[in-house]
Amino acid sequence: MRIHRYGDASVIRQDDVPRPAPGDGQVLVRVAATSFNPSEIGMRRGWLRSVFPLDLPYTLGGDVAGVVAEVGAGVSAFAAGDRVVGRLDGGAAAEYVTAAADLLVAAPATIPLAHAAALPIAGVTAWQAVFEHADVGPGQRVLVNGSGTVGRFAIQLLGRLGAHVIATAGPRGAETVRRLGADRIVDYTAAPLADALDEPVDVLFNFAAVTPSQAAELVPLIRPGGVLVSATVEVEQLAGPHLTAVRFVVRNDTGHLAALVKLVDAGAVRVDVAESRPLAELPSVHRDAETGRLPGKTLLIP
Repeated sequence: MRIHRYGDASVIRQDDVPRPAPGDGQVLVRVAATSFNPSEIGMRRGWLRSVFPLDLPYTLGGDVAGVVAEVGAGVSAFAAGDRVVGRLDGGAAAEYVTAAADLLVAAPATIPLAHAAALPIAGVTAWQAVFEHADVGPGQRVLVNGSGTVGRFAIQLLGRLGAHVIATAGPRGAETVRRLGADRIVDYTAAPLADALDEPVDVLFNFAAVTPSQAAELVPLIRPGGVLVSATVEVEQLAGPHLTAVRFVVRNDTGHLAALVKLVDAGAVRVDVAESRPLAELPSVHRDAETGRLPGKTLLIP
């Protein structure tokens, strides 16, 4: 599924291309699934071209889970038949994709292989937010604003640290968020957050697509000396003597991904998948995401 130009979802089209062959240090992966990530909307529309310029035509799909079909010269970490998962710079929205072997790790053994495609981008984003950008300890009050896929991974990781986790969720997702370990659910559709919290939090993680003015409204929810971490909107301008504020962009880290895989296999982290759809429906998935109709983490199956 490729785009040949920037534009709305209609620019995504299914192309028949030759099956690729792995080069030195690469493997050929038979794709079990990729997953939709909201950042692909910005890439497809060209909003991110100054940061992530695309070489058109561009094959979508950053998350990949699949089976090694062939190995290229110099690859010893994997063999044909191995189940793998990883994050790529696009290309996974296809039946086959070549990938540098050092971008992949062994896939979880305890969940369906296709479900592993929900893990790399969202899971590593949550990992880096929790473990690199905030020093969360037992008993701290933490607010997770935005309980989509990234937020749901973060809730589980924070629970393992012993934090008291408050999470925003709408009525449709509240029960899932509670099941994943949130101590308290705030219905963001019912009232402003400021009215729902009885006291400030120590750390606030923002994974929601908020505006700069909405981000500023989060500051009073944080105690003096607290931390605001955002994976979406810029928040550095909100920092001051009584608040640490950081916005970060996730980086590819197979060590973090491998650690998440171990937690999944140990039953300590759950991978929550809302639906699986045929890869050919990727344009419809983009449309549903842009109109707020996507039910949650969506896998695309070739």
